[in-house]
Amino acid sequence: MPNWLPIPDWLDLVDITVVAVFVWLAIRFFRRTRARAALAGLALLGVVYFLARGFELRLTASLFQAFFAALLLVFVVVFQEDLRRLFEQLGTWRPGRTPVPEESGALDQLVRTVARLASSRTGALIVLPGQEPLDRHIEGGVALDGRMSEPLLLSLFDASSPGHDGAVLLRGSTIEKFSLHLPLSANHAEVGPGGTRHAAALGLSERCDAVCIVVSEERGTVSVTRDGTLRVLARPEDLVVELGAGFRRESAARPWWRGRGGLDAIMAIAGAAILWTVFIPGSDVSEKVVSAPIEVANLPADLAIESVEPSEVNVTLRGLRRDLLLPERNEVSVVVDAYLARLGRRTFTISEQWVRKPASLSVVAFDPEKVRISLKVVDSEAKPDSEPEPEPEAEAEAEP
Repeated sequence: MPNWLPIPDWLDLVDITVVAVFVWLAIRFFRRTRARAALAGLALLGVVYFLARGFELRLTASLFQAFFAALLLVFVVVFQEDLRRLFEQLGTWRPGRTPVPEESGALDQLVRTVARLASSRTGALIVLPGQEPLDRHIEGGVALDGRMSEPLLLSLFDASSPGHDGAVLLRGSTIEKFSLHLPLSANHAEVGPGGTRHAAALGLSERCDAVCIVVSEERGTVSVTRDGTLRVLARPEDLVVELGAGFRRESAARPWWRGRGGLDAIMAIAGAAILWTVFIPGSDVSEKVVSAPIEVANLPADLAIESVEPSEVNVTLRGLRRDLLLPERNEVSVVVDAYLARLGRRTFTISEQWVRKPASLSVVAFDPEKVRISLKVVDSEAKPDSEPEPEPEAEAEAEP
């Protein structure tokens, strides 16, 4: 590690970890938000604004500055639903989730019931809540708080039942409510040939981490919605794998560093480390020694350079650490004004004004402080020898 970049201590590591968590939440927010196009549009406007400031487009920059003054209000209005879900996730987060019945035989009983509903082509919609609250997403419903059983579920979705068109809320092995109304999804491409039940199940999974089981009344198929996606199962018996093994074995069969979750974590840690480098040690004032080449300017036309000693000067620069991240030979040089060489001067004392450097840095010292230039005289008035004038051609003698 370069000596100008301090090694973070344990408090800095804690600081980076906290920022990495927030960066990870921001990445997850961007992936899950349904207004990603609007977020990308705001980011594009931000890029245009900074380019306008960089190229000194004052009219454009002033117009965008007035817009960004109200950006916070615009952001809250556009992403109100997504921000609320993000805060709900923070308040209800705990490791692991099992939105399936955990009692012995309860999952098998649920799968058998769904299979019977599919074989008889009886439409059904069952909600398995996760960690996030559902109250603001569901409407209506009749409280039941009854123990789940196959006859009870079959009777709730019977076509002669008043609440058969609604959804059933199954928490663990308890049926809390039935005849619930869920929000409909506008993602018609994901719903596909499904009907209102599929749109309702997908709409709820887009807004929270609940899992919904849908039985199609027309086709007799079983579908599962999760995280805004709808999957049609090949057969009802696959529901055991989709719910049971899918939740209980997912963390054991797939390490955390694989897939999108691991990539998000790596991006968050890298982003937090970069922010710490730029804003914490990068905001401290430091010094750096740069090897700067010598450049000769304003040399009289009748003089030519034979040698420059030394050819490089060690320049000590002072500034913010992030501004000192620069190529040594491309950004800094010493320009010697050789105009006084006409009067016989060959040794020049370097001054701060001769150092070409970024404006944010200041010069502290030089090593060495003087530069000697060896010159030779060039005869600029010499002219090439004139060519001899051609002799006049002899006149031809007249013939007698």
